[in-house]
Amino acid sequence: MAIELKVPSPGESINEVQIARWIKADGDFVEKDEEIAEIDSDKATLSLVAEADGVLKILVGEGETVAVGSVVATIDTDAKGAPKKAPVAENAAPEPAPAAAPTETTGYAGGHPSVAAKKLMEENNIAANAVKATGKDGRITKGDVLDAIKTAPSEAKSAAKTSAPAPALIVPMSGGSREERREKMTMLRKKVAQRLVSVKQTTAMLTTFNEVDMSAVMNVRKQYKDIFKEKHGVSLGFMSFFTKAVCEALKAFPAVNAQIDGEEIVYHNYCDVGIAVSAPKGLMVPVLRNAEAMSLAQIEAQIGVLAGKARDGKISIEEMTGGTFTITNGGVFGSMMSTPIINPPQSAILGMHNIVERPVAVNGKVEIRPIMYLALSYDHRIIDGRESVGFLVKVKQMIEDPIKLLTSGNDPMKVLLQV
Repeated sequence: MAIELKVPSPGESINEVQIARWIKADGDFVEKDEEIAEIDSDKATLSLVAEADGVLKILVGEGETVAVGSVVATIDTDAKGAPKKAPVAENAAPEPAPAAAPTETTGYAGGHPSVAAKKLMEENNIAANAVKATGKDGRITKGDVLDAIKTAPSEAKSAAKTSAPAPALIVPMSGGSREERREKMTMLRKKVAQRLVSVKQTTAMLTTFNEVDMSAVMNVRKQYKDIFKEKHGVSLGFMSFFTKAVCEALKAFPAVNAQIDGEEIVYHNYCDVGIAVSAPKGLMVPVLRNAEAMSLAQIEAQIGVLAGKARDGKISIEEMTGGTFTITNGGVFGSMMSTPIINPPQSAILGMHNIVERPVAVNGKVEIRPIMYLALSYDHRIIDGRESVGFLVKVKQMIEDPIKLLTSGNDPMKVLLQV
């Protein structure tokens, strides 16, 4: 009996998906609930699992776009177990014993490369047995491939195909390359591109800037990071302070937390804060629900969980929808200044940047302080200049004096950190 495997629905309004990768090969014996393929939608990556034991028959190739509900494979359930080995002739030499299970130093090590790792291996002509796998269950990660590229012999790196030779009259530079590569845009990348263009065309987007002295927050982290980690099991990062400060500023300036719906403005009395995460397949924005009610430890823990899911392609549509405001941190990549683009249908986004020691005037004296530039991009149709500037100043004030503005009590910092 052949069971049809159909593309599951990733969520409302999504009609098409793309087959990102077949984890199992055509003709493999698969077990029920075993993951056999990764499927990309324009919002997230899904897993396709086997619905029964049997032999897999693949009907749609990798990279192809299909409609939700389409049959992409079948499973022959008449095969009750793994294919049996062919009988050995009476006088034939005994079959060699199966090789020992590969270790983490032998490439795939019983697992598979991630999508990003596989792509990087193909681009650089890196064989699986040249990669030391360190991922979960022996999976090859992007970092493993990057390490292999650094140590791979130079002749292996140059084995990739080259483009057609240049015309006779053009002499290529010594050691140069004119190689080109084309690849189909993922559905997620296409959706991001459409949304970014739409935002620029349909909103009156402006950006206002400010700078914040990070000394106070850095001193708090230095003083409490060990006891915080010991009690809560998570590290104390900058993002939790900014999330907390943003929630307080959104209460003070509700228009920044609102959105336009037709001819109405929808105000939210809660803060669902999106945290932009750079994933192998593109930018994703998981959402912290009711972030205004979270402690610093809860914020750090939830960010860790959601960011991990986003990077592994396991995050759900529900975990990325419904945000009222977004924070993006270009500082982790070294960005000094940027004008982030609003994440629709939201009306504003806060951009964080790298921390640089700069000379600043403090009480009439020049001091060297760790300074971060902040950028707030906002839709001027709903947010006035007074509100945008006031919001950013409020965030700045709380980051520069977190004890006074975020807590109260005899030992407010311990209350804030719950230590």
